[in-house]
Amino acid sequence: MSTKTKKIRTLIVDDEPMARRTLRDLLQADPDVEIIGECSNGLEAVAFINSQPPDLLFLDIQMPGLNGFEALAQTEPGSIPAIIFVTAFDQYALKAFEVHALDYLLKPFNDKRFAEALRQAKSHIELKEINQISRSLLNLLGTQAGNEPAAALSTASTKTFLTRFMIKADGRVVFIKASDVDWIAADDYFIKLHVRGRTHLLRMSLNELEEKLDPKAFLRIHRSSIVNFDSVRELQQTPSGEYVVVLKNGTELKLSRGRRERLEQLLMTGPE
Repeated sequence: MSTKTKKIRTLIVDDEPMARRTLRDLLQADPDVEIIGECSNGLEAVAFINSQPPDLLFLDIQMPGLNGFEALAQTEPGSIPAIIFVTAFDQYALKAFEVHALDYLLKPFNDKRFAEALRQAKSHIELKEINQISRSLLNLLGTQAGNEPAAALSTASTKTFLTRFMIKADGRVVFIKASDVDWIAADDYFIKLHVRGRTHLLRMSLNELEEKLDPKAFLRIHRSSIVNFDSVRELQQTPSGEYVVVLKNGTELKLSRGRRERLEQLLMTGPE
């Protein structure tokens, strides 16, 4: 953390005392972290978070009373922190992704895996703080100039987009950066991610995914495919007069006529 004087206020929520102790021991070894409390069930967690919003939440899923997801649903939106789910069950990974969890630790996890999750959380929280400071400065400058606050003028540009995919594979939960995906294909009721020569299936429609992706990084070139703009090498015209998109790895994809103009503009000028 670059802001050394401010520690990450962290809450541990798990119904198992041993699990809470394990997390506490690991977190206490990090000088950037301050443990502000521990809860043994979802009801306690809701009350604690709403009264003392933490920066980071380690949250179990299966607990008596309210489970982890139900607890989040009863938490005031402005109080929801960065979340790392900690559970022995992998079937909740997709739902965790839907509530924008930073990570999903499967018990038992080792120290290296925990350190990776915590490191990612630190980066996320630090970036969030920097963005908040930037917005405050923009608002101040806008007000001093007698104009509308700058943040109010840029609401559309602050929309957050998908940056990671959570994939279940071989009993594990794998995280894939969106920027590493070369292209995405519709596959019946699934989408197929093509990542550096490998493929991964997700149960999601291409229309749904398109709404979650940054339009400055991804472009839908056909009703059945989306490409990462950085993976595009060139356009080629076929003998029939149609065009195909050629990726840097040699993959050729059909290009819809209605989307060709937009792609050509991006290739010439780059994303706006």
